[in-house]
Amino acid sequence: MPIRTPVVTVVFAGVAELPVSSELEVLAHTTDDRDALARATALRPDVLVLPVRPPGFDGLAVTREVASRVPGTAVLVLTPPGDDETWVAAMRAGARGVLAGTAGPEDLLRAIHGVAAGAVVFGEHAANRLYGLLNTARPIQVFPQLTSREHEVLDLLAGGLGIADVARRLGLATKTVRNVVSAVHAKVGTDDRETLLGQARNAGLGRHS
Repeated sequence: MPIRTPVVTVVFAGVAELPVSSELEVLAHTTDDRDALARATALRPDVLVLPVRPPGFDGLAVTREVASRVPGTAVLVLTPPGDDETWVAAMRAGARGVLAGTAGPEDLLRAIHGVAAGAVVFGEHAANRLYGLLNTARPIQVFPQLTSREHEVLDLLAGGLGIADVARRLGLATKTVRNVVSAVHAKVGTDDRETLLGQARNAGLGRHS
């Protein structure tokens, strides 16, 4: 007698073309990231599929919250093709799989079954980039538009330090740190401090400050 594949329950968020399979039970399909969090918390599916797109990175916050609140739900994120920083940040946030948002229904179906079975799943591009990262000494960095000093300051701010504390930690003048922060705001594209720090934390910064 053939072994039947268990039916996987799924909540989809922002997926243009859903895979069709008798082995999937779609519990909900929403276009809103925060609604996806509410649905995943209430319905507790085997898998939550959602996009993670800069600059807002709302999908990263949802990924982190689902991983914390609903550990039995595996999060599979869909990222822009070739966006290394986003898929690395998604894995740090607790995603069990990463797939390019351009992936077809068949690839998506395979990835859903993979994460539901407990595997860590990467799309072809992410897998190739991961292999490359393991064979180079240069770590990938989020917010690649920032200089090393700007990245360092943002990391400390995301960890909860104030301007004066960052200045003391780095041996800089307070005015210098403020100037660095202004440059970071300009490069990231936001004037709001909380938005900036939220994006930084969602991208994995501030954990070791």
